[in-house]
Amino acid sequence: MARITKNRKLALEKLEKGKLYSLTEASKLVKETSTSKFDASVDIDVRLGVDPRKANQMVRGVVSLPHGTGKEVRVLALVTPDKEQEAKEAGADFVGLDDYLDKIKGGWTDVDVIITMPPIMGKLGPLGRVLGPRGLMPNPKSGTVTMEVGKAVKEIKQGKIDFKVDKYGIVHTSVGKVSFDAEKLVDNIHEFIGTIVKLKPSAAKGTYIKSIYLSSTMGPGIQIEPKTAQD
Repeated sequence: MARITKNRKLALEKLEKGKLYSLTEASKLVKETSTSKFDASVDIDVRLGVDPRKANQMVRGVVSLPHGTGKEVRVLALVTPDKEQEAKEAGADFVGLDDYLDKIKGGWTDVDVIITMPPIMGKLGPLGRVLGPRGLMPNPKSGTVTMEVGKAVKEIKQGKIDFKVDKYGIVHTSVGKVSFDAEKLVDNIHEFIGTIVKLKPSAAKGTYIKSIYLSSTMGPGIQIEPKTAQD
């Protein structure tokens, strides 16, 4: 059995076993129970009452967090020459086309998001084996395949995130950093949960949001009373 470190023990002592905390309480506690020496991410796990194996119960969407994630997102814009300046001015970290396609073929995936245009998607098809498993394949539903390249880059840089329920029925994402004020975490989580609620499949029966846990990188999970995150 793994030994519990002194810091983790102190963090766990701040939590009451089996208690469901309000969103406000949890947003304060996640900061207090963080034991890392760096500015840890604050992550949320939402278990949904859906069966992701069924197409009519898949939950996927995008949300723009009011205060961003606090993470520096590296964006690659695969665009035609006439769109390069637009992408650069919007803040894309890498801009181009054929050179980057060749780099990706060679295994390069040192980016967080790829934005491209509809006419270019045909060239990305053969790279599915590289991009797909890493969650980097652009998708019109997430707004990463568009002619409005500049707008898409700005939204991603400002905190727009793409999420999808996994095979276990859980949606996982980062909603900020430990350095954020608790109020900013509350705002981000409200926006995220509100978006998930709007995406409830009509085929989903029973309790939709079964559980919500908040945690920092290497910190303990804090269970939230779902109703307090939907107010």
